[in-house]
Amino acid sequence: MKILVTGFDPFGGDTINPALEAVNLLPYEIQGHTIEKLEIPTVFNKSKVTIENKLKATHFDIVLAIGQAGGRFELTPERIGINIDDARIPDNEGNQPIDEMIQSSGDAAYFSNLPVKRMTEAIKTAGVPARLSNTAGTFVCNHILYQLGFLQATQFPNIKFGFIHVPFIPEQVTDKPEQPSMSIQTIAKGLKAALESIIESDEDIKVALGETH
Repeated sequence: MKILVTGFDPFGGDTINPALEAVNLLPYEIQGHTIEKLEIPTVFNKSKVTIENKLKATHFDIVLAIGQAGGRFELTPERIGINIDDARIPDNEGNQPIDEMIQSSGDAAYFSNLPVKRMTEAIKTAGVPARLSNTAGTFVCNHILYQLGFLQATQFPNIKFGFIHVPFIPEQVTDKPEQPSMSIQTIAKGLKAALESIIESDEDIKVALGETH
């Protein structure tokens, strides 16, 4: 099995993104399965095109995208990406709005087809705080989760896809004393546990997880 793990580059004035840093700490092989890593831009559409080109060039069985969610205490596998790509969204480099390439006739939302509950429990079993999330926000993280669903539905029907948000790391909160953080090593440990759970089984467990209000 071949697994692609992506991490966003730094954005918003930061010089580091814990998603990319943790992805880079992952091994290149887990239980005999190949792990390939890909840096993607924190830019609407460009992030999707970067992954799409990679999928066209190389066969992957699984794509797991990792992104930063400052303010969260835990690693949070995401259940769903919603379609907000029908609006005119400016790219993050100050260029004109780009809507012609990201508009789609896809569904209103796409659910991750990875075992997100199994992943959440596996991260916790590894000693890393985790929580199943029902909202990936409205920024590029949600965009890429939705677009992964759209790519699976329209071009790559056999691929499994998902997304995990990770907290700030300590270096990012030295001037944000009220914000939670987690070490890169701990984040990478949790991501590895999630990947191991995916490799173990693509069937999810039957347990109630995630907020209900």
